[in-house]
Amino acid sequence: MIDPDSPLLVVTDLDGSLLDHHDYNWEAARPWLDYFAARQIPVVLCSSKTAAEIIPLQKRLGLGGAPFIAENGARISFGDDVTVNDEPGADYLALCDMLAALKTEFRFTGFHDLSDSDVASFTGLALSDARLSRLRDASEVILWRDESDKLEAFRAALARHQLALTQGGRFWHVMPENCGKGIALTQLQQQLMQQDGVSRITLGLGDGPNDIPMLEQADYAVIIKGFSKSPVTLSRTDSDHIYRTAQTGPEGWSEGIEHFLAPHKP
Repeated sequence: MIDPDSPLLVVTDLDGSLLDHHDYNWEAARPWLDYFAARQIPVVLCSSKTAAEIIPLQKRLGLGGAPFIAENGARISFGDDVTVNDEPGADYLALCDMLAALKTEFRFTGFHDLSDSDVASFTGLALSDARLSRLRDASEVILWRDESDKLEAFRAALARHQLALTQGGRFWHVMPENCGKGIALTQLQQQLMQQDGVSRITLGLGDGPNDIPMLEQADYAVIIKGFSKSPVTLSRTDSDHIYRTAQTGPEGWSEGIEHFLAPHKP
């Protein structure tokens, strides 16, 4: 159990975790979000989504102005840099140029190659949200169309360009080496420690392989039952700090929170 009177930081994935995998609803999580807001417990969104997607979503969730981690850790906001460009970033476009050169060896499609309507069709997002998902800063989302046994060769080719490949709940993600949700969480913890002088207990929640680094880094980890073909397996051995949910999406999210904060259920 976590003592809710101790300094706490909640770090959560979005799709398939706080948001339903199919319709992106979060109503089942609302009581706990209200609980955290009333007690000024920070809730940090840590997602493969872009900053352009996260910022309006934060407002709808009542988390506006809070720090967040976007694009699987390729971008971190400490709560004060909330500007979003109307066009994809230069680093992202350079990454797409490099990926284009690899299409002579591998078959895949990136979000950069798709229209807003194509992305909406693949993801179930509204057209306006699909546009925001394509305003990327430093990472690319790809649909792998080649044989699965060629993924390791693709990973090696990316490494030669200082890039890494990670699997999300729906797609594969290409991003710079030496970044990820776990590294981003560490940097965020250090920044918050400098700002308020408080070392916070971290509770991490996620459902996909790309959440593993964040779940390894958090003091307490909730592995939400998901839809990924790859299991979420942690190397840590403190089993009393790890909980696997029976439910999916925001219902599983609330189940995991309740497991560690049960006496204080809202």
